[in-house]
Parts: sequence; C-alpha cells; structure tokens
Amino acid sequence: MSALDLSAEIGTKKVTAQAIADRIGIAQPTVFRHFKNRSAIFRGAMEWIANALFGVLEGVNGDAPADERLRKLLGRQLAFIGKRRGVARLLFSDRLHLEDPELKLTVRRIMERYMGHLEAIVRDGIASGYFRRSLDPAETSRFIAATVQGLVMRWSIYDFEFPLEDQVDALWRFLEPALMAEAGDKCS
Repeated sequence: MSALDLSAEIGTKKVTAQAIADRIGIAQPTVFRHFKNRSAIFRGAMEWIANALFGVLEGVNGDAPADERLRKLLGRQLAFIGKRRGVARLLFSDRLHLEDPELKLTVRRIMERYMGHLEAIVRDGIASGYFRRSLDPAETSRFIAATVQGLVMRWSIYDFEFPLEDQVDALWRFLEPALMAEAGDKCS
C-alpha cells in the first residue's frame, strides 16, 4: 500500500524502494527481500488492491433486484477507490501502459474479473426484466467500466478535489435510463 500512497503523493515514476522503505520505517534491502524489483512491488500492490476490492464487491450478491445490486456495486467501488488515490495514479501512468507488461497483464486480469461481475448483474437484470432485453451484457459491462474509469480519471486529473464516492448518484442518473426496461420491454 505504501507504493500506491506514494504514487498519489509524488507520482509513480518517483516511487523507489528507498522511498517505500523510508515510508514504512525499514531498511531499503528489506524491501527487496519481499519483492525482487520495483515492478514486483507494483504488481503486488495491485493484486492486494484487487483482492480487497473484490472482497468489498462480493457483498452485492444476493436476492436484491439487479438495478439495486448494480448501483450498490458502483457505490462500493467508488468509495473503495476514493480511499486509495494511488490506484488512479498507477492506472493512468506510463509504468502501467508502457514500462511494465506484467503489471499491465495483472491489471487486465483484474478488469476482466470486474467486468465479469458487471456482466453477471446485467445478464440477471435482463433475465428478470429490470434491464432492456436489447442490451448485450458483455458490451454493456465494458461501457459501464469505461464510464467508471473516465470518472476516476477526471478525479485524478482534478487532484482528488471532489469526493469520488459522492459521484454515485450522478453516475446512476446517467446509467439508469440506458439500462432500465420500459413497460413494453419487460419480460412476461
């Protein structure tokens, strides 16, 4: 987590093993006893974040209607990321996009797993008549994920000046009309 906290404060490029060691109060060689290099540090941080995020998102499964579960998932996701500014800095960094193919693969796997959660909710929403029958679940989940990513990018570019978790109502007002079934579209 220190690597992500530092990413938010000083930028991903300036995060070094020494900076991490200084942050947590250990000697720099100790960092390398746990991680073979800087890339492994960031991959480990992203895997930790993914496990924590999916733990938070698991609580949205259940018997509630799909629209309620999707809105709850989005709220939990924004609240989770809103407490971890370094995630945004890393996701939009050259380290992820150009410098570390293994980190990029790690993040792709996380995104695919997340979109699988979204797709399951959308699929259930269509089957239960809450969402439009014309929706393609995979495509819809990709667009929802892209909308969230755009919101997180704006939050990062604006130096986190607004609470990310406060955006869930506006996000839902945008998504709801595109998702919800109309009277003639409901399954009988």
